[in-house]
Amino acid sequence: MGTTYLHAVASLDGYIADEHDDVGPLHDWYFNGDHPLVEEDHPDVHGAPFRVSAASAEYVRGMWSRQKVLVVGRRQFDLTNGWEGHPPASEHVVVVSHRPRPQGWHPEAPYHFAGSVAEGIARAQELAGDGEIGVGAGDVGGQALALGLVDHVAIDVVPVVFGRGKPYFGTLADGTLMLGDPDVVIQGDGVLHLRLPARSGAGRWSSSTTAE
Repeated sequence: MGTTYLHAVASLDGYIADEHDDVGPLHDWYFNGDHPLVEEDHPDVHGAPFRVSAASAEYVRGMWSRQKVLVVGRRQFDLTNGWEGHPPASEHVVVVSHRPRPQGWHPEAPYHFAGSVAEGIARAQELAGDGEIGVGAGDVGGQALALGLVDHVAIDVVPVVFGRGKPYFGTLADGTLMLGDPDVVIQGDGVLHLRLPARSGAGRWSSSTTAE
């Protein structure tokens, strides 16, 4: 079974968007370099062709090339309209939601809907085989981490402070979860890439696995 990552871009104070779901400058580094990340861009969906610094390109290309499935919550799916069936990376996307795929929405897109976080991760593992799984940060990602379903936490930290917004680990409370020391630290242009191992069997937060 492949590695599972909790992954997103975050502000220096740990937010993945502001209170209005605006990412502000968090994703600017995806477009400020000379090195493409993917062979086929969909700038109409993602905003512009992905072009990053050399250091970021080596790291992100490696992660995206190994990632076979992306797990996201319904809010991210709705905000992006599922990237019109073209996620930045992954062959499949699993959406954790109590609501089904919207009627008539890109029927050919390899998107799968699951009613809980645990069900979503299990479905992703079936689809990924030996490939890796990315889990979007926020409530779904935080719940997956709390349930012990995540192997690594990967954060792309951007030097901006939001002050308030949507936390990287969602709204979980109750207790503390210790991660391991970073095993990846890469300085890009306007971003710092960090990866930390989740400690198997470490203290867990909430057992709640709500879906949107």
